[in-house]
Amino acid sequence: MHVGDNAIKVNELRRRYGPAGAQGFDAVRGVSFEVARGELFALLGTNGAGKTSTVELLEGLAAPTGGAVRVLGHDPYRERALVRPRIGVMLQEGGFPSELTAVETVRMWAGCTSGARPVDEALELVGLARRRAVRVKMLSGGERRRLDLALALLGHPEVLFLDEPTTGLDAEGRRDTWELVRTLRDQGTTVLLTTHYLEEAEALADRLAIMHRGRIATSGRVAEIVAERPSRLTLTLPTDVHPGDLPPVELLAADAMELPGMPDAAGRTTVRLSTRDLQRTATEVLLWARDRRIGLAGLDARSASLEEAFLHIARGLDGEDGDVPEEQTMEGAAR
Repeated sequence: MHVGDNAIKVNELRRRYGPAGAQGFDAVRGVSFEVARGELFALLGTNGAGKTSTVELLEGLAAPTGGAVRVLGHDPYRERALVRPRIGVMLQEGGFPSELTAVETVRMWAGCTSGARPVDEALELVGLARRRAVRVKMLSGGERRRLDLALALLGHPEVLFLDEPTTGLDAEGRRDTWELVRTLRDQGTTVLLTTHYLEEAEALADRLAIMHRGRIATSGRVAEIVAERPSRLTLTLPTDVHPGDLPPVELLAADAMELPGMPDAAGRTTVRLSTRDLQRTATEVLLWARDRRIGLAGLDARSASLEEAFLHIARGLDGEDGDVPEEQTMEGAAR
């Protein structure tokens, strides 16, 4: 395979917990996507969306209920011996022996890893060189996450799975981890990332998918997903100007106008315009205000964000398929 081939290919993947019928739960419901070699792909989703259940199947930790998955051209569950030496896995929790030091933990893991990089190099990569002699139980939560990452990188993986890699890290640690992940990607490592930090996905991902209740609701590049949502222009009118004095939304190149229930304590009304053409809408509003010598307080022009796209999916798709809310917790219990 050459650069540009798929390192990961998922086709109609399904994972069910429990028996058939109402006593069981479909955590993954026909998921399909591909990740090219050297690409960083982020898998996002609401709690209970099926992200971890999906990633566990890619890592070969369980067999799928249906569908197919290939990692580096192989079935990661049935051909585990061919896949495992070529991948790195960072789980949500490492479960380290608490009495071992950081260096002893890495050394122990390196003894089980083919072609492991030097222990000191692994610790240096994740910023733990100065904490090498500290026992695991004395490390902070963020430092234990760094230790998790060091173990995932020991075998020079071709494909790296990162499940919530920066949980517990402070701002500096998170940025350092981002830079390391970018460097690995630039060196050719394929990375599949799950995260609850939308800023992290925006900063790192070449492409991403958003899961909701076991399915992929949308996927693509960040800019493509964000473009599906309208931009907004917010403005506050003076007390002597009524929202009805504004031109019609079609003349403002806007999709809709939102008004609050009541003016604020000073009698001013805030208006929010949703638009697919933010530049034109802002220009029309400013020209209207200039011609009438109206001062607009709190003027705020803002493009759509990944957060807005994510929330739209989470809110707009709730209640589909007749699912009961309690089912969302079953995946967490099962895993």
